[in-house]
Amino acid sequence: MYDLVIIGAGPAGLSAAIYAARAELKFVVLEKEMMSGGQIINTYEVDNYPGLFHMNGFDLAMKLREHADALGASFAEGEVEKVEPAAGGKRVLCKDGTAYETRTVLISGGAKHRKLGVPGEDRLSGSGVSYCATCDGAFFRNKEVVVVGGGDVAVEDALFLSRLCKKVTLIHRRDSFRAAKTLVSRLTAAENIELLLDSAVKEICGENRVDHILVENRKTQEKTEIKADGIFIAVGMLPETAVYKELVALDETGYIMADETGVTSDPAVFAAGDIRTKALRQVVTAAADGANAIQSVERYLGEY
Repeated sequence: MYDLVIIGAGPAGLSAAIYAARAELKFVVLEKEMMSGGQIINTYEVDNYPGLFHMNGFDLAMKLREHADALGASFAEGEVEKVEPAAGGKRVLCKDGTAYETRTVLISGGAKHRKLGVPGEDRLSGSGVSYCATCDGAFFRNKEVVVVGGGDVAVEDALFLSRLCKKVTLIHRRDSFRAAKTLVSRLTAAENIELLLDSAVKEICGENRVDHILVENRKTQEKTEIKADGIFIAVGMLPETAVYKELVALDETGYIMADETGVTSDPAVFAAGDIRTKALRQVVTAAADGANAIQSVERYLGEY
């Protein structure tokens, strides 16, 4: 019987592993991918993690894993299929048939960015294709970029980038925005933001880096090439919570309802990182979540 099973080995899960090891808990980290690190593995450069600026995402992920390994953290490969009640706690079942008995569970499986699904998007990911303006915007200072989306995040991204970039083109499939009116007012007032409505990205182009975008007007089917050094895609997130919808309470968008303590609707289940309800999804907040969640796990184990 484990004290804790950590599901997911992104920044939140690795941070939790470090703190769990220091707390001398009996635990294992389950990772469905062949390599730890989560989304940051594909990040060209991380410029906002305190003390480790100008480090690429892969190296940061390896540093986090190295730290956990050095403290004796135990890792196992496995994709979770179900978490169910068991005597003394929970049973974590993996798709390969492996089962783990544990007193507590920490879910840190993260969320994935919703993609456009167009040619060039995957090939140029990290080479001009980004899903996080606050993470990568500084790399495009005084350059021309495209933002895709029509909600609050897309408009906020366009406004943020307009302070750094020479020109921002915001592409939206509809003729009006879903974003808050105050944000839209600021958007239309910005001198270096061009709006391209009723339009959809058809292809992201470039040899080794993004250099232009192919856009189609949805009403006229006219295609246009837009020069761009980068494209920021803000069309939503997909939390990896389908497996847990019967286990803990989710909000209307599918995120696990938990604050920074990581406590969920099930007292033996905790959540950390991008998978939980939160305002800011960054590496630094994920790492903090992992630390906070372990403190909550320790408190729970001390009481039961």
